[in-house]
Amino acid sequence: MALTSLSWCLSAVLLLVCCTPWPQVQSALAPENEVPLRPTSWLPEGKSMSVTLPKGKTRRLYFTLKKKASAMSVTVSPCDLPIEWSLAARTLKDKPLKNLHWNTKKSMPEVWWRGPGTEEKIHSFTGNAVDTYRGLSHSQASIYILRLRSKQQNTRATVYLHEGLVPSGIFPLLPGDPRVHLLGVGMTSVTLTWTPSTSVTSLPYEENSYYYCVLVNSLQNYPSLCAVQESMRKEKDQKQDKKERKTVTVWPILKDWWWQQWDTYPEAQSPSPFLSDEYADLRCICQGTDSVCTVSELLPDSPYYFDVFVIDRINGTSAAYKGTFARTHEEARPAITPLREGELRWVTFKDGGINSEQLFSFHPRGWQQSGLLTLQSCGGGEKIKVTVSSKGQVLTSQGVGRNLAHIWLQGSPSYLIHLEREGAGQTSSFIDPSLPGGLMASVKMQISSAYHRRGVPSLPSTLQIKSFNRLRGCNSITLAWMGTEERSLYCVYHRKLENLDAKAGGESTLTAPCLGPESRSDTERALCKYFQELNPRRAVTTAVIEGLEPGTSYVFDVYLMRRWGIPIKYASKMVKTRKEC
Repeated sequence: MALTSLSWCLSAVLLLVCCTPWPQVQSALAPENEVPLRPTSWLPEGKSMSVTLPKGKTRRLYFTLKKKASAMSVTVSPCDLPIEWSLAARTLKDKPLKNLHWNTKKSMPEVWWRGPGTEEKIHSFTGNAVDTYRGLSHSQASIYILRLRSKQQNTRATVYLHEGLVPSGIFPLLPGDPRVHLLGVGMTSVTLTWTPSTSVTSLPYEENSYYYCVLVNSLQNYPSLCAVQESMRKEKDQKQDKKERKTVTVWPILKDWWWQQWDTYPEAQSPSPFLSDEYADLRCICQGTDSVCTVSELLPDSPYYFDVFVIDRINGTSAAYKGTFARTHEEARPAITPLREGELRWVTFKDGGINSEQLFSFHPRGWQQSGLLTLQSCGGGEKIKVTVSSKGQVLTSQGVGRNLAHIWLQGSPSYLIHLEREGAGQTSSFIDPSLPGGLMASVKMQISSAYHRRGVPSLPSTLQIKSFNRLRGCNSITLAWMGTEERSLYCVYHRKLENLDAKAGGESTLTAPCLGPESRSDTERALCKYFQELNPRRAVTTAVIEGLEPGTSYVFDVYLMRRWGIPIKYASKMVKTRKEC
């Protein structure tokens, strides 16, 4: 029974094979419900078509002409890379069936185009420039084949087909001088100008279908609008690839093989001239027909590339001017003043404005590349801020007040010192009579590389001066103050007060804390002495000031003198000698 059934099946198969006629490829097409291996891409007439060109792979576009069309033109615009393209006319031996419509809605098997027939190559071009073929139609041609290929990288190109004589006005015309010129460059804006397109000037204003787009970016100049879109597409693909790397694909080999079998890709029939908001680096300013444009909101001291495109909104075509480059101006900053070794400098803000600033530079001597910066504010209520940086990196930033500020610097061949006056208080800055013209001195500063100890120097535990009433005489007094464990020079200065000042307590004549020995007269110096005590608790020194007048009030000042840094001034002390002894 099983043998009989097997024999019947074999007989049926042989009957079908022998009796059923095999369809001839040259005379009939595959049924409509069969999907061809390589779908055919048709080139529409009168529309700008964007074509994807994978590296090393030939793209084929097919088109036919109407019987009335005696001529044609094909324009190919590479986006950003050189491409090869050719145009051929193919005459088929057996014509297609009459009920087969030659339109973009019908997909033809590629085996039909490889059937018997003759093919004539009528044009070819290699390069990255826009190229157009214009010629008569071939009366015997059944179909035209446009082949495009990119050897370097994946890219795109736009293709435009026109039936009839030489088209007029399909692509915007560029002027004799297609360059973009710079009218002005500022800190945050650039003004551009260009010669108007003849396509724009030849039409009345009410019939004008053209407009300009200005592209601003910090990458490069683009030869066409298509190149801009291709750059955006590649950037988007790179972002997408980074996301896909995080997802594991189970069938990568099968996936790659499947897509390589197809010769068709999603095409944009009419590339939009407007750019996506996702790309912050590409800014497109589309305006009317004005040939002057000011691009604002740019960054100071930054490079920018500018491109201008004239776009035909009816045909969806565009033409690119030759772009230009500009660098915005840097922000206005004060001049950098070099500081000399050990130089004592008064920093003044003569404008009296808020947020004024000054810059200084210092190059320390020696292989240690170290330095000690000392600052003191002389203003009553001002806010002074100092920022020290090196090689673009901020090392320290702090406020400067009446108390002496020490900043230890080490490890850099140069330093940038930035002094900023953040605001002004009710009390005005001190007017130093020793400065020429009575300039308003806000900060006293000194920097030196002679101090080699790591860290700031030691300071006295207190800056108060003490006088002893039992040791006060008619012609002399005794003063005491705290010193440090470092050997330093201490100088005492005194000044006699008038009767009115003495009755008022001498407060109006007390020496300002930022004034140092350099502003005192030699006749005011009473004595100078060296002192050192390794035990800070016992670091007390005394001095007997003689040669005074009986019953007279004096203001005494003590300065701690150092080879580096600003001298440290103790608090002024008013003492009156005895009238009778």
